[in-house]
Amino acid sequence: MKLTRPLIIAPSILSADFGNFAAEAQRVERSGGDWIHCDVMDAHFVPNLTFGADVVRALRKASKLPLDVHLMMDRPDLYMDRFIDAGADNVIIHVEPKEYDVAKTLSHIRSRGKLAGISLNPPTPVEAVLPYLHLVDQVLVMTVNPGFGGQSFIPTGIDKVRFLREKSATLDISVDGGIGPDTGRRVIEAGANALVAGNSLFHHKTLDLAGAIRELRGACLHP
Repeated sequence: MKLTRPLIIAPSILSADFGNFAAEAQRVERSGGDWIHCDVMDAHFVPNLTFGADVVRALRKASKLPLDVHLMMDRPDLYMDRFIDAGADNVIIHVEPKEYDVAKTLSHIRSRGKLAGISLNPPTPVEAVLPYLHLVDQVLVMTVNPGFGGQSFIPTGIDKVRFLREKSATLDISVDGGIGPDTGRRVIEAGANALVAGNSLFHHKTLDLAGAIRELRGACLHP
């Protein structure tokens, strides 16, 4: 399938050096990343606890790249304004939690002048996001069960990507989980245009970050 949207490589800062986040954000910018993806986990919706709005604020000061903030939380509606005020450009929430109004939350993100996104976990049917497509700029398809980096790619996400691209040629469709040159190429061929990658970029065995980003981009644009 031909790309209908610009290809975006979004290194996940969760895989970077936590002791040098500002320098790592600058390294992403120098190395050719398009977005900086920020995984915010609350230790309730997912079994891990990462960072809050103050870290996003520090990343905003360090880099001019768009901050793609993924709120893996039971109640993102209670915290989204903190992340927007801290400098988030894209705010992604999940369709699964029942504790909040998804449509109202997406509308509020847009009312603040930010791009709104919705995400779904591997067990969630892709149809769950259909009622919200008119309220979002991005759908993030998880191809691992969220919580920790370094997991293996779950291929059922490819069909979800293909289904979503058939619904919209203009939506940003991003994929997160086990993304490297091979899996990245496969989801791009299915219709995705944005790739979130952590370990395959920051911990590449033979290439530096810039080289790893070039390798991933090249695999998608010139398979």
